[in-house]
Amino acid sequence: MPEILEVESYRRLADRVVGATIVRGWADAYSAKKLTSIAAWARSVKHRTVTGTGRRGKLLLLDTDGVRLGMRFGMTGVLLINDEAGIDGLFYGPHTFRSDWVRGGLEFDDGRKLIMHDPRRMARFEIDPDLSALGPDALALTKSQFAGVVATRGEGPPIKARLLDQSAVAGVGNLLGDEILFRAGIDPRTPTGRLNDDQRADLFRAFTQTMRTLQRRGGSHLGDHMDGRHPGAFCPLDGATMLTATIGGRTTYWCSSHQR
Repeated sequence: MPEILEVESYRRLADRVVGATIVRGWADAYSAKKLTSIAAWARSVKHRTVTGTGRRGKLLLLDTDGVRLGMRFGMTGVLLINDEAGIDGLFYGPHTFRSDWVRGGLEFDDGRKLIMHDPRRMARFEIDPDLSALGPDALALTKSQFAGVVATRGEGPPIKARLLDQSAVAGVGNLLGDEILFRAGIDPRTPTGRLNDDQRADLFRAFTQTMRTLQRRGGSHLGDHMDGRHPGAFCPLDGATMLTATIGGRTTYWCSSHQR
């Protein structure tokens, strides 16, 4: 699924349309669910010139000379310009293109089209999206901001659930969350409030290393723990049994030995 690293790839692709003027916008009933109507997208974008791109976590932003446009990609959303995709494929999504999976997009005065492709129909367009509910961006997280992520009253939620909380830190999804904890050697069930100082230091180090390394490799699905991400698997690091449970609403994998 598109996590922060994938959406950052989409943002870089969208940089190519900066300076272009939109002549048409379209959306289907699924991608327009956060809008007042299907027609609202077309009305808002027509004749607007794209002036820049941005991103907060998994939310892609297109700045124009009028409104700010937002795109959320759900479970299987991919951004394309004509037939060029922002990424090769999604770990949990199909690696094929079908015209009936196109949920909407923008057409520009030079003939190019920016397309939202989403088989699962969970991707959404937004107009002037509200960023107030999103925490700091995971790719630019500072040490002081991280301290706020792990701060909690009492025991708090499991640390995996806290990492997935977009109001705490924007952009971490299921795969990145598991990889960060795998590298930090922390059991994902550990209540956030029970982390000691050494564990918090290890977690911040693993957080920044994971973002940097997996961005260089090319995606959230290229972590060191991925070979152990199936029932009956063994830890790629030490050969111990991998455990699995639902934490924070997501299927979670971790090593029974080195993650404590």
